[in-house]
Parts: sequence; C-alpha cells; structure tokens
Amino acid sequence: MNICFIMYPWEEIDAENDTSLALIKECVKRGHGVAMCTPSNLTIRDSVTCAFVNVIKRMDKVPNSLKSFYNKAELREEMLPLAGFDVIFFRANPPLDPIMLNFLDSVKDDVFIVNSLRGMREANNKLYTAAFGDNHSNIIPSTHVSKNKEYLVEQIRLSKSDKMILKPLNGFGGSGVILIEKSAMSNINSLLDFYITNSDGSSNYVILQDYIKGADQGDVRVLLLNGEPVGAMRRVPGSGDHRSNVSAGGSVQKHTLTKEERALCKQIGPKLVNDGLYFVGIDVIGGKLVEVNVMSPGGITYINKVYKPKVKVEEKVLDFIESKVQDKLQAFDRRVKLRKTVEEA
Repeated sequence: MNICFIMYPWEEIDAENDTSLALIKECVKRGHGVAMCTPSNLTIRDSVTCAFVNVIKRMDKVPNSLKSFYNKAELREEMLPLAGFDVIFFRANPPLDPIMLNFLDSVKDDVFIVNSLRGMREANNKLYTAAFGDNHSNIIPSTHVSKNKEYLVEQIRLSKSDKMILKPLNGFGGSGVILIEKSAMSNINSLLDFYITNSDGSSNYVILQDYIKGADQGDVRVLLLNGEPVGAMRRVPGSGDHRSNVSAGGSVQKHTLTKEERALCKQIGPKLVNDGLYFVGIDVIGGKLVEVNVMSPGGITYINKVYKPKVKVEEKVLDFIESKVQDKLQAFDRRVKLRKTVEEA
C-alpha cells in the first residue's frame, strides 16, 4: 500500500510528540510506501494532478523510538501522480486551503482520502460543532457566531454566567482562545475590535460560548476512528493559563470515558462517519462537545504514553485504513469480473 501524507513541513515536526510522525512510522513499520507533501506542493502536469513529494526510503529495521525514526529517516524528492496512491492522509494544520481541495477533487474517486473532501469542506472550522446542537439537545454549550460587535456585546451582557469563552473561528491549538468576564466589560469592545477587524478593513467571524463549569480543571480529548472512541486523555491547564492544549503549556493525564462521554460519542459518531470524517479529535468539557477537530487531530503520542504499553492508537488507525483500501480493491475486482461476464455474454 502507498500512502501520501498532505501535511506541514517535515522540518516542523516535533520528533517526540507528533501524531503525524507516529502514523508515518507505523506505515513504514508495516512495509507501506510513504510520501509527504505540503498543500503548496500540489501541481498539475499534462492534466494529471501530481505533487512534489518527499518519499521515505525503505528501512531494513525501523527504530523503536519516534525520535530515532525521525532522525534516521532518509528522504528523496519526487514528482508523483496522486491517483497512483492508495491513500491520501490529510494532516495539514488549519486554516483549510480551498484550492488544495480543488486539486484533490480530481482524484477523490481513485484514492481513499482521510478525511473525505466533503467532510473537510463542511467541518474544517468550529461552525461544524453547531450541527450537533438544537433546541432539543444539550450536547453543546450555548454558542454565538458573528462579526457584529454590538450583537456579541449584548450576548455577553445577557449571559447568566459571569464568564464566557471568546475564540477565532479558524484558530487551532488553543491559539486566540480567551476567557472574558463581565467584570471587565470596559475591555470587551477593544477585544472584539481586535478579533473582528483586520488591518485591510476585512472582518473575521468570532465565536462566543458559555463558560462551562469545571473548565478550569481542563478538558478531555477523545480520538474517534470510524465513529468510535479509540483513545482519550485529560488535558490539564498549565500554571497561569486557562487553556488545556498541550501546545499552550497544558499537561496530560489518564482518563477513562464516563458514561456521559460515551453517550456523547455514540450520538455524534454516525454523523461523522456519514460525512466521511473517519479520524477525528473532539474536545469535551463537563460532558459537552466544545470542538470537533478534523484537519490534523493530535494526541496519539500522549495517549500512548499515559497508557503505555497497553495502547498504540496508530495501530488501530492503520488497521482501519488497510481494511478500507482492501474493500475498495475487492469492489473494483468484482466490477471487472462482472463487466467481463457481460461482455462475453
């Protein structure tokens, strides 16, 4: 099997904790061919969608540690057609580049893409979470999304809570997430101006959410594979920071999913699968869904470490991908045989 990872540059990888690297290492360990490229390396040659990729040379022995694998991996540059791969694994960081999806549209029927292009288009920003909330559901905190400063200020005033969470629509890794308090209303206008208005006069959407009790104790990151939880961890904020993201200084702890959290996964799982969102990270606080991460959900290495040696999430992910590719190949072989039967009739 040959897999192309569309991701951030190899040089930017955290060699000890990177989820993409853990997935790549598992692919190489199983003898699969692996290539990597960034979205900006997609191209078209003679009407064929290709990419300038870095191919990892085959290894006689794959190192056990992630860091050793990263340091010993040898890369060679190639220009290869994307339709020649069995799998395209999308792992680039937000924001989503819509032009990149246009490139991939030409190969979506030939290659198994994780996650699907339709799912990526629908779920690449924090608006997707709102799809799971309605007047009959208590699954997400009360959420407001707008560019209208006056509207947002009014919602803060009307909120029954003294605290709310403000964040940019396309942020990731905890970037730009702040806690606001009614006692500091004099600062709200300037904050909203900063978040909404760009220097060129354009504007951004921002998200305002009710503060969930217990959020100061951290959140739970759950990794879902084909709609089912395959790993979870509790993320605890660092000293002097309300954010739980590890990239923002948080730490991780073991976590066993509660009955409420399992029910949440069961409720949203079918929609994720229906949207082609096979590998997803969700953030949960107090049993409520806060975010759905579909572009480059992380956490594999941290979950593996806190549950070592019982859990290796990357193995489950690769088992699933291999089964999907096998199903695709078997379906193709079956169609060939049936067409031959018709032609010979």
